[in-house]
Amino acid sequence: MNTAPVFEHHDDIGPLFIRELNPKKDAILIHSWVSQPYAKFWKMTDYTPHQVCDFYDTLNANAHSQSYLGYWKDSPCFLIEIYDPKHDPVGEHYSVQPGDRGVHILVAPSDTPVSGFTKRIFNSVLAFMFSELGAKRIVVEPDVNNQNIHAINKAFGFIHERRIQLGEKEAYLGFCDRDQYEHSWGRRWLMHQWPQYPDMQDPAMQKSPDHLDPEIWTQVNRQHIRKCLAELSHERILQPQWVADCGEAKRYRLTSDLPSVEYEFEAVLLPLDHWVVNTETINKKVDGENAPLDALAFIIEFANTLGMSQAQLPIYLEEISATLNSAAFKIKKPYLTAGQLINADFQAVETGMNEGHPSFIANNGRIGFDAEDFARYAPEAAMPFRILWLAAHHAKAEFSSSTITDYESLVRQELDCTTRERFERLLLGQQVNPADYILIPVHPWQWRNKLAHAYSTDLALKNLVFLGEGDDYYQPQQSIRTMFNVTQPQKYYVKTALSILNMGFVRGLSAAYMSVTPAINDWVFSVVDNDDILKEYGFKVLRELAAVGYRNDHYCHESVKDNPYKKMLAALWRESPVNFIEPGQQLMTMASLLHVDPQGGAVLPELIKASRLSPTQWIARYLQAYLTPLLHCLCQHKMVFMPHGENIIMVMENHVPVSVFMKDIGEEVCLLNREIVLPEKVQRIAVNVPEDHEVLSIFTDVFDCFFRYVTGILYEHLQLDPKEFWRCVAMTIWEYQEQHPEFAEAYQRYNLFADEFLLSCLNRLQLANNQQMIDLTDPSKLLQFAGNLKNPIAAFSETPVMA
Repeated sequence: MNTAPVFEHHDDIGPLFIRELNPKKDAILIHSWVSQPYAKFWKMTDYTPHQVCDFYDTLNANAHSQSYLGYWKDSPCFLIEIYDPKHDPVGEHYSVQPGDRGVHILVAPSDTPVSGFTKRIFNSVLAFMFSELGAKRIVVEPDVNNQNIHAINKAFGFIHERRIQLGEKEAYLGFCDRDQYEHSWGRRWLMHQWPQYPDMQDPAMQKSPDHLDPEIWTQVNRQHIRKCLAELSHERILQPQWVADCGEAKRYRLTSDLPSVEYEFEAVLLPLDHWVVNTETINKKVDGENAPLDALAFIIEFANTLGMSQAQLPIYLEEISATLNSAAFKIKKPYLTAGQLINADFQAVETGMNEGHPSFIANNGRIGFDAEDFARYAPEAAMPFRILWLAAHHAKAEFSSSTITDYESLVRQELDCTTRERFERLLLGQQVNPADYILIPVHPWQWRNKLAHAYSTDLALKNLVFLGEGDDYYQPQQSIRTMFNVTQPQKYYVKTALSILNMGFVRGLSAAYMSVTPAINDWVFSVVDNDDILKEYGFKVLRELAAVGYRNDHYCHESVKDNPYKKMLAALWRESPVNFIEPGQQLMTMASLLHVDPQGGAVLPELIKASRLSPTQWIARYLQAYLTPLLHCLCQHKMVFMPHGENIIMVMENHVPVSVFMKDIGEEVCLLNREIVLPEKVQRIAVNVPEDHEVLSIFTDVFDCFFRYVTGILYEHLQLDPKEFWRCVAMTIWEYQEQHPEFAEAYQRYNLFADEFLLSCLNRLQLANNQQMIDLTDPSKLLQFAGNLKNPIAAFSETPVMA
């Protein structure tokens, strides 16, 4: 390179340099590129070297444009043209904004291609324009037939808005700002956000499940039996017997249904009957001899005590085996430590979780997934994929939306115009009218394993038309059928039917439920948005703004009654939280507060240490962001949610929660006040439950199913006395009640300082029916109880004072 570079960009393949183009010196080289057939969209294939020189002399002489040459390993390999759209024909097709810059990029032909090289060049050019040239937004106008560049544009955050005519060239008009670029799939790909598959190779091509080695398998079985002992003892299914005191801990013995098999272990019993079991002390004996720990054998040994039928036991064993497999995978894969997770990207945190639901012992069953599906679609695999799209005739499908959007607006936002046109061409090719169809996103597994054959009649009659993949990549969330758009994070989450058996349900979506979901979300949003107290705490709901469901005539026939086949084809779109946070704020799933990495590091203690607050100060801030809004929703509105860790997204500042987002509104919000007159489409949320069950929305969902585990982590990792945590909880409730005496009647009805409350058991639910634990139309009907738990804040009912 004989001219000093104006920009240098480092990549893992080495630095890429950019220098100004010298037309007289570079014309022959550039001519050798643009004259080749692959550069036909450059429209210089018939130019002579002299004409190429004249063209770039003229371009560079213009104060509003400039050309550059890019190098890798001291060899020129790409050409750049940058221009001001205000002084270019493209500026006649839109309202040019200050800071807009247009760009054309041509990559040189190569005899030795490098994987992802074009993406690396594209990334370097965008970095150059945003950082060195001060571009605020980049404009592109690729030829409508140049599908390769369309794909690259979209990978780096460009959105093609519409077709335009530039002389003889028909082009797409596309835009990308700095935020879109920085959050784009292409940039993340290059930064190795998914290091186990850096080249986006199909993970299903792995030759063997190398995470299943004896050492890891022994480890996950021991950890899982620890959880079995803790949770089944908490639910009073198992009754460990005291053997001896061991300092703060006690030693316990447990005899199985097989008299020859017994277990011993040490544990500390914390408030709410929370068993903190010392994993290393678990010992199994068969006929008095030490035996290896085997989680599947454990279930068989206690099958009678668990009350499992002969038909149910094999399915449950498969769920346990799949849960162990997932745990082994999480240990083996490249993972972020707890200390790294507290500063990690939102989606890196989401896929970094290794526990699943903290209460259920069979929490990653996913019956229906094979080994390839696991590698492609499991959240812990962190493998982004493209969703599929079907077109459904409007006579069979129903689209519903919030008052702030409609079908056309949704499709324009979610699908690039290049994709919309591609789908339209496919429908026209099927000799049907695109205007008669509604687009439905579909999980690839659902298409291959269910819809392609179970809905074959619909496909044959063209009530459904298969359109293929969209362009955007999605990443599965901890709620496995919900997907986050990693190509365009500002776009909506997509939640689709996924007919696998997982943690007590076949994960379908009801078309009937979808039809009213946006209306329910609008109503809940209105309640929250018009409440000044909830605004004060920054509490927000992520609305499900649109939904679509398909009705199959056969499976929906009245003679078939309720069945999972009628819940195979539906989807919804939910707001993305990235659109609602301020600079300097970070998003984290609340499930991360319970995360312990394979090395034994815990996220919650790391957050507290990084915040430079004392544990009780941090806890008080967290409770104000999370618990106080839930109390207010209950006392003011008699409205309750399902506020477990996966349903809450925390907004963090300086490693401290400042507010939360609540999600999964449509299926998991309930109104306990049946006196309120609700709109017809919202009436589903009004429930009638026994009065003593109403307060379980706090006692069970918050105290027992989340705070119980928080106290265990704080005790194990920070040696914090659980009483101090519960004192903070009591103080948060006292402060709210003192600030709002107007809800005195509600405080009597929902006595959060009662001596005891019902022990509602989740594993008992799954053991009773592992295919449908709860009837969503009557959420209280099937609950399983096992006596009462002592309320850990009852001791502070009259002493609202911090120690």
